[in-house]
Amino acid sequence: MDAFLQYFLPCFYSFVACIAFCVLFNIHTGILICALGGALGWLVYLFCGPVFQSDILQSFVAALFISAYSETMARIRKCPVTGYLLVAFFPLVPGGGIYYAMEHAINGETELFLDVLLHTLGVAGSLAVGVLLVSSVVRLLNIAQRRRHVRRNAAR
Repeated sequence: MDAFLQYFLPCFYSFVACIAFCVLFNIHTGILICALGGALGWLVYLFCGPVFQSDILQSFVAALFISAYSETMARIRKCPVTGYLLVAFFPLVPGGGIYYAMEHAINGETELFLDVLLHTLGVAGSLAVGVLLVSSVVRLLNIAQRRRHVRRNAAR
């Protein structure tokens, strides 16, 4: 029962939140597949918690997984990757950190503001680097595959 509450329910909530995000913003590229990416990304985030003890590293690993999942689903369904990425990253976006940083700034708590802001930027940066890394590797693999294809056709 403890594992159910610790892992399944947060992933289910993430799945539902991703579906609501799709409906709210009228995203039609496989709503359930996109929401599944968000739920699986959150599951990876939760599984990495005991391993890394840092939410920045957890976010990075989850970003790697979500990016790979999105690239795979985009290739399978022949749709743009962006739709899958946007929806699947929704649960990981550090919106609370942005809110609390601005709250500390308005209240004049400069030290807390900088602490929360830098941490939030770290999480957001780790998400961006994860996407960039997977996207670059996929692009390099596609270029290598095209070059092999051109060489084979030129040899005939």
